[in-house]
Amino acid sequence: MSDAKFSKLLDYDAIKQQFGDAEDSVTPAPVESQTLPEFDPEDSLFGNSDKEQKKPGLTGTRLRSYAFAVLTRKEYSKAELIEKLALYAEDRNEVVTLVEELSRENYQSDQRVAEIMLSSQKRKGKGPNQIKMKLKSKKIDTALVSEELKETDWVQQAYELKLRKYGPEVTKDPKLKAKQIRFLMYRGFEMDAIMKAISRKTED
Repeated sequence: MSDAKFSKLLDYDAIKQQFGDAEDSVTPAPVESQTLPEFDPEDSLFGNSDKEQKKPGLTGTRLRSYAFAVLTRKEYSKAELIEKLALYAEDRNEVVTLVEELSRENYQSDQRVAEIMLSSQKRKGKGPNQIKMKLKSKKIDTALVSEELKETDWVQQAYELKLRKYGPEVTKDPKLKAKQIRFLMYRGFEMDAIMKAISRKTED
């Protein structure tokens, strides 16, 4: 086959014109992307949009309804309730005003919380010092249960705890005695009650 005939069969300029121009005429990808919505990779990957981060911003009757819902499930101290509601409220001052109102109406009561806690801690074998610390951690005035604390027989409470842990024998071993003292001190009992409890004999 001659060169001339071969060049007619393979016209490189024509091929380039036919296919090269066609490829060049394809709309580039960025043009298509102009029609797509804006894409925020950080928002998409981590769900970190401002809308998701915003608090519900409860106010008025919605905030009050939420407060009632919270109190029906559990008793909260005044300080605890303020902090819990403030997480979802628009205005902290509104929360404080609402909680004060709920307290006056006896829907919220530090007195009830203190009494419940005192009873619960005594059942767990905790002494007066531990109980006072628990009350303070919830910002509850220990004076609310001062009478109950005074009337409780803490020697008997400590003795029953020592009995369950170490049995009825009154030890003369200094090391075991020191161990019993540390155990009861850790539970929140005062030294006077502890010494009486570990020295008490069964017949006493």
